[in-house]
Amino acid sequence: MADQDNAPVFQIQRMYLKDLSLEQPNSPQILLEQTQPQVDISLGMSAEPVAEGIVEVCVTATVTTKVADKVLFLVEAKQAGIFEMRNIPEEQAQGIVSVVCPQMIYPYLRAIVSDVCTRAGFPPILLTEVNFQAMFEAQQAQAAAPGNGSSIITSAN
Repeated sequence: MADQDNAPVFQIQRMYLKDLSLEQPNSPQILLEQTQPQVDISLGMSAEPVAEGIVEVCVTATVTTKVADKVLFLVEAKQAGIFEMRNIPEEQAQGIVSVVCPQMIYPYLRAIVSDVCTRAGFPPILLTEVNFQAMFEAQQAQAAAPGNGSSIITSAN
């Protein structure tokens, strides 16, 4: 029985949409433009402890589309998950929070962004696949470099 109490536990408790916004600040005039818009996509990831052995991981996507210097539309979505993590060594826990959890959350975020764009009357924006393992390894390397801090926000175009 004591072995079960010390067994590693990792499981998702809940997945949810934490925040969603859509802005079309220059509508309806900008909708008459025939120019191909420029699309800028940035991704972010954060993790916060909720309780003992419980962590909330959020992945945020911000999609800004512009025609010339005017915003056509802006979508920001934050998909989150609550994960139970117990009896996991710290060096493994960091990788789980930075790689495994975002990999579970990201497909939901991709679907939400695409759906919101479509419902707003625009072609869907399909977020590309993200290699969270490579991002984590790059952050670890950057943090290990002398004089550098760690950042978990990345930008993709």
